[in-house]
Amino acid sequence: MSEWCTSSMDRRGFLQAGVAAATAAGLASGVASAEEPEGNAKPRQNKPVLPRRVLGKTGVEVTMLNQGTVGEPASLERLLRYAYREGVRYFDTAEGYKNAESVFKGWFTAQPEVRKTIFLATKSGVGKPEDMLKKVNQRLERLGTDYIDLLFYHGLDTRKKDWPKSKEMKDAIEAIKKTGKVKFVGFSTHDASIAEQLENAAAGGFIDVIMLKFSPWLEKDSALNKALDACHKANIGLVSMKQIAGQALRITEQRVPSLKAKNLTPPQGLLHAIWSDERFSAACVTMRNQDQTLENADAARRFEPLKQAELDELRDALLAAGPTMCPNCDGRCALAAGTKAKLGDLARFYTYHEDHGIRGHARECYSELAADERDWSGADLVAAREACHNQLDFAKILPEVDRLLA
Repeated sequence: MSEWCTSSMDRRGFLQAGVAAATAAGLASGVASAEEPEGNAKPRQNKPVLPRRVLGKTGVEVTMLNQGTVGEPASLERLLRYAYREGVRYFDTAEGYKNAESVFKGWFTAQPEVRKTIFLATKSGVGKPEDMLKKVNQRLERLGTDYIDLLFYHGLDTRKKDWPKSKEMKDAIEAIKKTGKVKFVGFSTHDASIAEQLENAAAGGFIDVIMLKFSPWLEKDSALNKALDACHKANIGLVSMKQIAGQALRITEQRVPSLKAKNLTPPQGLLHAIWSDERFSAACVTMRNQDQTLENADAARRFEPLKQAELDELRDALLAAGPTMCPNCDGRCALAAGTKAKLGDLARFYTYHEDHGIRGHARECYSELAADERDWSGADLVAAREACHNQLDFAKILPEVDRLLA
């Protein structure tokens, strides 16, 4: 079936049949099909739009499933159009995803009606809050659109943790919105200071949406969980990311009988676990082939909140499978290990390389770390594993990081 997991024969047969039918009929995009039908064949019709949720204070209803857009242009164009046909209407791009930019620009040029039907988010990193204003026209030109639905300050780190409550960022966001070219502004984060960033956003009151890595096994009294509560109370839209790669990839169905009874694969179960948290409006997934798209769209259509026992079963299966990335990383692993190395980031970059297949991006991210942030020698990796939310096997992962990314 998909590259994520081993599934039952019935499930595999269903998905493969769906993909085969889609391939035979041609992929649809926009209002019409992406390819002209041959002879008297009718073009494939778009399926109903996936279930939606309101994205916080924006008031906009977005599909619960959000298509990430890292990929090669030859396949990405077909995958994005296929996702559209399957009902996805929320797409996530970034300045670093240059392939996606060209694909969207060509798509919007060929079918301008498509632009009006999707919610388009894009991300860009900046050195100072006011620098983002200079990026707006660049993002518009590269994406081939005259407006952006959601603009993210990309990858806030510890040095920028106070931005979401600062006057500088508030003024910059107001200036961006005054251009009329950007509807909503937020930020994305992978950083260990994530809880502080979210608390600051809730206090600042001017952030519309936050995109963060997340898994649904947070302790109720944890700093991050309390920060999520604060953002939800402030009506800030929340979008999860990094919930599948390095996680559900290694779960076997035999370990999650409650999901198997529902005919859900482990990746589908993990999406259901994310959506069971009503604080989150959407989950962003980089779907890298048609099977994954079909599988995730099916998960969205069949979503039902998981019970606590089902969440616990899925969590235990995930930990037993040996994940390679911790979505809830707050730096406790490095602190316990007595190192300045960013152990959580190093594991994340390894996951990019091995599970996402974005190897160049993984090496680029690794190279941007300072020398001491890469140097884990002397770290107590046993203590790091014991402290980690997801019990990552750093002793196994980090030598591979050095071998593959250095």
